[in-house]
Amino acid sequence: MDNNLLSQTETLMKGRLEKFRSELANVRTGRANPQILESVRVEYYGQNVPIKQVAAITVPEGRTLEIRPWDPTQLEAIDKALQKSDIGVPPQNDGKSIRLQMPSMTEDRRKDLVKSLGKVAEEARVAMRTERRDAIEKAKKAEKDKQLAEDERKKLEESIQKLTDSYIKKVDELLAQKEKEIVQI
Repeated sequence: MDNNLLSQTETLMKGRLEKFRSELANVRTGRANPQILESVRVEYYGQNVPIKQVAAITVPEGRTLEIRPWDPTQLEAIDKALQKSDIGVPPQNDGKSIRLQMPSMTEDRRKDLVKSLGKVAEEARVAMRTERRDAIEKAKKAEKDKQLAEDERKKLEESIQKLTDSYIKKVDELLAQKEKEIVQI
């Protein structure tokens, strides 16, 4: 019971951490990052597919993304998808590839971004604490139902707390890394 509960809790926390990681990846920092195109979907022969399935995405320079379609006839569809998307960068189509020139951010925009990332990180921490609370409640219920002894429950609660602390530390590390990336010019 106790190992099963601990592994279930860890799986849920890993999911929360991955969600946070993907939210961070979608934040534009002024530096070219192919991950900002993760949400862009292209109309490709009647189906909406992720852009990385129809084109090669490279970073030739620090603030430029280059998108080269596998099939040159799909250049217009990719251009249209980029214009509809919410990435906030106008595509530059040269007939063979599309370039996205990331604008440099102002100091105020950087500060606002860091502040909003702090809120996102706090939401991730709260989600992990909620998982901890749910796991501890399950452990207490198991003790009440005579499936766990009191000392086993206490050990399980300590393990759950250590697990929670480690995942919250990972959130803090990812946040610090992203803040450093944003503040750098």
